[in-house]
Amino acid sequence: MSDGRVAIVTGGGRGIGRGIALALAERGWHIVVNFRSNRQAADETAALIQSNGASAFVVQADIGNLADHKSMVDAVLQQYGRIDLLVNNAGMGPRQRLDILDMTTESYDEVMDVNLKGPLFLTQRVANKMIELLQSGAVDAPKVINIGSISAYTSSVSRGEYCVSKAGMAMVTTLFGDRLAEYGINVYEIRPGIIRTDMTSGVTAKYDKLIADGLTPIQRWGEPDDIGKAVVAIAEGYLPFSTGEVINVDGGFHMHRL
Repeated sequence: MSDGRVAIVTGGGRGIGRGIALALAERGWHIVVNFRSNRQAADETAALIQSNGASAFVVQADIGNLADHKSMVDAVLQQYGRIDLLVNNAGMGPRQRLDILDMTTESYDEVMDVNLKGPLFLTQRVANKMIELLQSGAVDAPKVINIGSISAYTSSVSRGEYCVSKAGMAMVTTLFGDRLAEYGINVYEIRPGIIRTDMTSGVTAKYDKLIADGLTPIQRWGEPDDIGKAVVAIAEGYLPFSTGEVINVDGGFHMHRL
């Protein structure tokens, strides 16, 4: 059990999740690195966290499988005795990009389970634990951060299930922001733009050209550390009078321009 602040980062082994985990670790947070299948990546992230002098606890759980939630949360509480921050970062795109006219129910269900249903019910479970911890005095001002996407409002007809899942995440943020405010638990959504990760590696040339042609006012790729810095700002309490809030970290993509 630790007196330090504890953050659960789902999908924390690589990409944006690793960027978030490392940014928090640099501020002394203890990090729960959740992974679904890539244990090696999770262990690498844990080693990087520990090299910063912070504690890392690696936990396997499939966020899309609700049966895994209890065992993960119980393991965290047994290890640290507290949860100060939940970062719902784990996500996936469709295994095969298909036109919306050909999208399969199997792909839809899988993506929605991981990207929306899983985070919703994990937040429900963790929020109830946070309320108990607040009432016992074990934590102060815990928070939830959802990692959304510009796909919440940007049509990609070859991955409609992903867009729908991220649009749903926006309402999850609103609902929990509303419900948990009375307990002093603030809820936020960080909405990344084009970030250099494994998920975008297959479309690098496409986005290189779009960025060079002015797709975003800030003409560069986003990096996982850009998301990590935004998470740190929230986690460290720099937005105390905001909840249910969407914070765009997208190089200005969200602005409508002529």
